[in-house]
Amino acid sequence: MPTENLSDPYAWLERSLRTLHQAHWYRDVKTITGRTGSVVTVEGQDLINFASNDYLGLAGDKRLIQAARDATQTYGTGSTGSRLLTGHRPIHQQLEQAIAALKQTEAALVFSSGYLANIGTIAALVGKRDLVVGDQYNHSSLKKGAILSGATVRDYRHVDLDDLAQQLQTQRAHYRRCLITTDTVFSMDGDLCPLPGLLALAEQYEAMVLVDEAHATGVLGDRGAGVVEHYGCTGQSLIQMGTLSKALGSLGGYVAGSAPLIDFLRNRAPSWIYTTGLTPADTAAAIAAIEIVNQEPERRSRLWDNTAKLKALLSAHFQVLPSDSPILCIQLHSPQDALQLAQRFQNQGIFAPAIRPPTVPTSRLRFSVMAIHTPEQLNQFESLLALL
Repeated sequence: MPTENLSDPYAWLERSLRTLHQAHWYRDVKTITGRTGSVVTVEGQDLINFASNDYLGLAGDKRLIQAARDATQTYGTGSTGSRLLTGHRPIHQQLEQAIAALKQTEAALVFSSGYLANIGTIAALVGKRDLVVGDQYNHSSLKKGAILSGATVRDYRHVDLDDLAQQLQTQRAHYRRCLITTDTVFSMDGDLCPLPGLLALAEQYEAMVLVDEAHATGVLGDRGAGVVEHYGCTGQSLIQMGTLSKALGSLGGYVAGSAPLIDFLRNRAPSWIYTTGLTPADTAAAIAAIEIVNQEPERRSRLWDNTAKLKALLSAHFQVLPSDSPILCIQLHSPQDALQLAQRFQNQGIFAPAIRPPTVPTSRLRFSVMAIHTPEQLNQFESLLALL
């Protein structure tokens, strides 16, 4: 059996990189210049943008930019410390109140990223005597948070309530607490979790539930409050996490729920206690975004109209994975096929990323629809499909 080169403890890095290249799993960054929008300039080429999580087109909105400028003028560029020390500003509380109002919960807590929100919340809620049961396709932050907590971790088959019920039946009684975790919109497929049935199982087995609304906040539900609202589950006992960096066009994460939950997290969530508070600019931009979500429901209407049109166009030419969201994926046979098709789209002026293992079990192209895609851009996309 080969051994590592003891004279260079870092030699394995180059071997690992070669393996990534050979498997077509290697990734690198693409430089985007200028302001984000429905068209972006990628390494000098103007492309119709289907690669963004900016579902409502707010990241480049002048109102968010002005709110960020005003907050920077008032408070400076950084929060300068953790929220419990020097990092708390009046606008942080204003944002948390706006989130709680949108989600119709008693309180909310803002973290400096969505990843920090998940790992810190899970680590605070469960430990070595507890059980975490999560959907096998959960986001990395949910999976890593469960591992970091020290709890026993079990996956259930994707959106399979029968498998979840079986695991709860056999495992729940052996642990002090149980936490069920799931994305509400699965970011690499576009499908939704079966939330009502999941909540019923949680009640039966006395389990807590944490749902990740990252790709649902601002997008689903009559008021844009997410999948919880979409399924009519508002007010039920659960923990709602989400991000400010997708439809809300800013940066950061949040947890919304009962007042005791939020008070507990302020005291026990390490990724909130020991990190610098969200910048004033990001905080103010998120407040402005929630105001727009509340005041301009027509943005969501345009988003869903655009989603329906793009889904029909793609389905006429490719196998599209089942989706109930603005995330539409073309299923492909191999990482190499995905890379080649992504390049063909880019050659025709379309930016849609290739998603490959280990991020997903099977390779695909992922299209994210935006409310600000114009009819002309969708018509152009239709014309380009004929040239592939």
